[in-house]
Amino acid sequence: MPWNLTPGVTDISEQVYSLHMTIFYICCVIALIVFGIMLYSLIYHRKSKGAKPANFHESTKVEIAWTVVPFLILIGMAVPATSTLIAMEDPSESALTIQVTGSQWKWHYKYFGHDIEFYSLLSTPTDQIRNQQEKSDNYLLEVDKPLVLPTNRKVRFLMTSDDVIHSWWVPAFAVKKDANPGFINEAWTKVNEPGTYRGQCAELCGKDHGFMPVVVEVLPEEEFDQWLVAQQQAATDAAAAEQASLEQQMTMAEAMALGESVYIGRCAACHQPNGMGLAGVFPAINGSAIAAGDVTEHIDVVVNGRGGTAMQAFGAQLSLRELAAVVTYQRNAWDNNTGEVIQTTEVDAVMQGEQ
Repeated sequence: MPWNLTPGVTDISEQVYSLHMTIFYICCVIALIVFGIMLYSLIYHRKSKGAKPANFHESTKVEIAWTVVPFLILIGMAVPATSTLIAMEDPSESALTIQVTGSQWKWHYKYFGHDIEFYSLLSTPTDQIRNQQEKSDNYLLEVDKPLVLPTNRKVRFLMTSDDVIHSWWVPAFAVKKDANPGFINEAWTKVNEPGTYRGQCAELCGKDHGFMPVVVEVLPEEEFDQWLVAQQQAATDAAAAEQASLEQQMTMAEAMALGESVYIGRCAACHQPNGMGLAGVFPAINGSAIAAGDVTEHIDVVVNGRGGTAMQAFGAQLSLRELAAVVTYQRNAWDNNTGEVIQTTEVDAVMQGEQ
């Protein structure tokens, strides 16, 4: 039925569903008995029928009955519940370990032993969010890079956070685990059916909490192995492209076009599309001393972030070309007009500690 829980696509989710239905039916039977007795008593022992109330103060048998019977019911409910909870918390003998790191407002996935890691960001167009475009079927539940898992392999998750408390939740897997800064929580899944499964951050983690979806693409085992090889090759190609970008020069037009795209996707949520920020929360970039001041300091803020603030480090999230472009855009957009075009070599120098 559409208003009930669903069995999901993992053995654990089916166990959770079965446990839910078992407890539900027990509660229904209890309610039927209790309200049945109440209704019977109201009808057949009412004053208008001449019923006389019993005159007693204590009954040892009744006291024993309403203590023992609920105790036995609770034990009967606790046994399957404990079995399911123990199974949910057992990540042993996993074939793959993935670190899941939450940050405002995206997920970072790292595949242990495979040298693969990437960020997963909301990909719903801004025009849809602003009601300027018709919303898609997966509105606010779509990302640029989904987490990819294999079927029939146990996957262990290590959950943590870069900033505040998040919660990684995929209902079809029956997995919902908090990601706490400074701590590691464990969860696991073993998906039986290939497909695309969606979830969300289930913890109130800031103003864009509703823009932090989880999308998992589950592939058959052979296809997943091929995906791993392709991702490793892509990482090699990206490293080569990074090196090649050091020998390339961007024009102002190229830098501004790429920089605007990066800014809208990564910076506008906090600093606003017009660069004015949110007073008392996120500083304005338009007219700021950093955007009009020392280039090295500006690059350092974007690359390494600011400790103790919500300003993240984007050095590991963006390419050298993207970093150079977004700094160029910030220094020349709106009322800012330094006329400077930042190149990848300048960003690389800051990242390498060459001032």
